[in-house]
Amino acid sequence: MTSRSTQKVKAAPARRSNKSRYSKAEIKQLFDRFYENNPEPKGELDHTNDFTLLVAVVLSAQATDAGVNKATKNLFIIADSPEKMVALGEDRIREEIRTIGLYRNKAKNVYALSKKLIEKHSGEVPQTREALEALPGVGRKTANVVLNIAFGQPTIAVDTHLFRIGNRLVLAPGKTPLEVERKLEKLIPREYIMQAHHWLILHGRYICKARKPECAKCIIFDLCKSKEKIV
Repeated sequence: MTSRSTQKVKAAPARRSNKSRYSKAEIKQLFDRFYENNPEPKGELDHTNDFTLLVAVVLSAQATDAGVNKATKNLFIIADSPEKMVALGEDRIREEIRTIGLYRNKAKNVYALSKKLIEKHSGEVPQTREALEALPGVGRKTANVVLNIAFGQPTIAVDTHLFRIGNRLVLAPGKTPLEVERKLEKLIPREYIMQAHHWLILHGRYICKARKPECAKCIIFDLCKSKEKIV
């Protein structure tokens, strides 16, 4: 008769749920709160037209909006179109934006995307994600911001703040920004889809901060299901 093995078997590590912890009614209530608190949320990058918006968003990668606004204050006065930006030249662009991170590469991209807008789009900012992402320095997040703000398309731009919020609140958990974006698109009430990413970004920037969330100021505190919630 063989004896039963006494070797211990390690338990499999707990798998993190990839589903939202919120019901449809709770999600509706959450976004109702955001709407009541700020009915018309706005992006915080200064711009004067579609082109300067595009440039500002490209420059905002790994930089604060306040820093970008400071750097573009004079730039957008002297170059508010692709033609003027190309005429300005890469060296002058670089000098204008040298106060922000990665300014050398960003100046190269701004000059190159301005040339491409002239050559491929008659100097106009295209209104499709595919065309926008074909421009130098433009990724999915940048394209989504431009499509939403400039052209009124219901896109979700997932930056570092929104990615953190989606996972921290277990609202739309995901390993990548695209995964979080796709989940938010499905769960956000249709009436709030245009404003949703603005609310979530602002919430992450000013309330649900990375190092220490200010839960005492949170308008969705009672709805929040984050393990990091400070009671």
